[in-house]
Amino acid sequence: MSGQQRRDLDEMLRHAPLDVGGDVAEARAVFHEMMTSIPLPPDVTTTPGQLGSIPVVTVDTPESDAADVLLYFHGGAYAIGSAADAAGLAADVSRRCSARAVCVDYRLAPENPFPAAVDDAVAAYGALLDQGIPSDRIAFVGESAGGGLTVATLVALRDASLARPSSATVFSPWADLTVSGASATGKAHLDPALTPQALRTRARDYLGRAAGPEPLASPVFADLTGLPPLLIQVGSHEILLDDAVRLASRAAEHDVHVELQVWPQVPHVFQSFAVMLDEADEALRSAAAFVRAHWATTKSPNEAAPVSSLPS
Repeated sequence: MSGQQRRDLDEMLRHAPLDVGGDVAEARAVFHEMMTSIPLPPDVTTTPGQLGSIPVVTVDTPESDAADVLLYFHGGAYAIGSAADAAGLAADVSRRCSARAVCVDYRLAPENPFPAAVDDAVAAYGALLDQGIPSDRIAFVGESAGGGLTVATLVALRDASLARPSSATVFSPWADLTVSGASATGKAHLDPALTPQALRTRARDYLGRAAGPEPLASPVFADLTGLPPLLIQVGSHEILLDDAVRLASRAAEHDVHVELQVWPQVPHVFQSFAVMLDEADEALRSAAAFVRAHWATTKSPNEAAPVSSLPS
């Protein structure tokens, strides 16, 4: 892997105009401009629509098989971002999985605080099932806040006794809105994209009247028993490293098949930069292999797999 690639990406992110913890309207506009500044490949199509009452954007590539669905949850600290903004990374995952991606436009805070995002995610998944798509042909994918939302949604589905999807893959999940992980401070000097102060600001927006370790907002505190196979990818140069590590440990504690991949010296949601970072392309190929391996695999909730980590 190229150290120069990592240094170039770090430099680019440190000079990016986005202030995650700043004014919400401004942050949304800047984030949208950043995410759409690079056009989608010409063979990618995006189609706005709805799943039940929930707005979605369906992302297709020539490799897409309509029988398989990636239900995709975008990042943005629960306050910024959109399904359309996530189309680039969703398309990268979709292409490698040979499946269509359906990006969920869940409601954002502070206008719509917790549990609005979870309610929308559950409703979108339920609408897929109502369309006749088997649960074992659906996989969840989420990035950053969308990664935490992915796991929270799985917990909500289990509690509602709904059929679980085949697997879930999360990139750099924000899984602890109390921002209590040691890496929040220990990795702050290495993280070019996020600060603990910004996350605490957005956590207050999302949690509203809720306070403390609410399991459906911070799934590191949830009972994860019965969740489907889970892949967690995280970079070692991000303040959310401990969120990923603790989430994997929590899943293993509750007998979930979980795989943890810690990619050295790369930043938050590094998978977004496959065009310039070899590690991103490799991580996406690994994620796609995990998704494909579990498309129609039925595992007992008490079948556990050891937590694994990529060598540094």
